[in-house]
Amino acid sequence: MSADKKNIAERFISAIPHSRALGMELGAIGDGSAAITMDYDRRFVGDPDTGVIHGGAVSALMDTCCGAAVMSHPSSPGATATIDLRIDYMRPATPGQRIVAKAECYHVTRSVAFVRARATDDDTGNPVATATGTFTVEVAP
Repeated sequence: MSADKKNIAERFISAIPHSRALGMELGAIGDGSAAITMDYDRRFVGDPDTGVIHGGAVSALMDTCCGAAVMSHPSSPGATATIDLRIDYMRPATPGQRIVAKAECYHVTRSVAFVRARATDDDTGNPVATATGTFTVEVAP
């Protein structure tokens, strides 16, 4: 992966206020793939009794990771936006553990990119959530 694509992905993440607020960090970027991490933070707990992170924080992580995967695809889209994102929550993330989202952009047409993703925590590697989505493709001039 070129340094340019990595810089683009890092700028993409840092330019989104909620990504910065959630503490997202780029873990890896490849040709049509991305991994982004989010450390556990009590500010994002959805259930104070259990300490489980709110599903909205997991959703934001997965959406951002999918967008980064699209932007890193070899077709070099200039920009992207979410058209549709379906997230299936498999289990609660383990309180206190980092969540890692990994996404793959597996097909790109002239105007739409298709992505699948998986989020896990450090506990077992079993999915916390999976996602499939479609994203706009704006080819760079």
